Amino acid sequence: MRRIARGSMRSVRLPVHLLPADGRRFDVVGLGQNSLDLLVRVPTFPTSNSKHPIHELVWLPGGQVASAMVGCARLGLRACYVGRFGDDHFAERGKASLEDEGVTLATDTVAGARSRSAVILVDARTGDRTVLWDRDRRLAEQADDVPADVVAAGRVLLVDCDDIEAATRAAQIARANGIVTVVDVEAVMPGVDELLRLIDVIITSEGFPEQITGEPEQEHALAALEARFNPAMVCVTLGPRGSLARVSGQMIATPAFEVTCVDSTGAGDAFRAGFISALVEQGPDDTALLLRHANAVAALACRAHGARDGLPRAAEVRALLAGTPV
Repeated sequence: MRRIARGSMRSVRLPVHLLPADGRRFDVVGLGQNSLDLLVRVPTFPTSNSKHPIHELVWLPGGQVASAMVGCARLGLRACYVGRFGDDHFAERGKASLEDEGVTLATDTVAGARSRSAVILVDARTGDRTVLWDRDRRLAEQADDVPADVVAAGRVLLVDCDDIEAATRAAQIARANGIVTVVDVEAVMPGVDELLRLIDVIITSEGFPEQITGEPEQEHALAALEARFNPAMVCVTLGPRGSLARVSGQMIATPAFEVTCVDSTGAGDAFRAGFISALVEQGPDDTALLLRHANAVAALACRAHGARDGLPRAAEVRALLAGTPV
């Protein structure tokens, strides 16, 4: 059983201002990665010079921000995805996978380029995964490619760090229009400091806070991140240990819902979708509640293979939060 999220502490407000829905085309706009993933489920993780049978082999749509937009749409938000595809059959399937979920597309097609793809090895015993990815350099999005009118039409912006100049430009546009900014960040790279200074809600993968701050203890690393970039919240997702966040100088540890973990691919994407949807639907008054909702969505996403098949509907999340088996 994978344990993901069950938080409790006194109410702490997330210090952001969310624009009203009236007059906004979208609740959330996401700019970043899309992918078509070859999911390979194996009985045990392979070692060098070994042979293993394959339990399952299937192509599934993925990509961090694209999957998060699907998660937001399933939870009832008006979601828009901004990104680039190649001109191959992977692109056709990738776009259709978003449109079929009700996600609006603001995408470009790059002639002659391969769409992003990945091979995801899933350990059938635990659901843990290893990702091997390929991205055509021609898919890189530049700052001038960012559609300012689309970004400015949302209430929340989510970016990753795939094309960091484009992400930074989108965050600048969002900040200028009073839009809450959220980032999915995994690694230290050139330009990440400039981007993070424009972000209200920093959500990182495990290890990043320690890597960027040099602080070996997570709590100290989150405090250093807060001091360095002054976000409304900094949060690290911890897989089966839930999440740890810092808001206005206070730590919020959110331990865990129980689900049977089939595949952890996309759990972080689901976490961000869950956080954004809760912020939009419930407002910023109780950060612990937002984090509990985010962890519930992440937990439910682990029930199925791939980045999106397990993404829940709002009723499923409410049931899990209420303690009802899902």
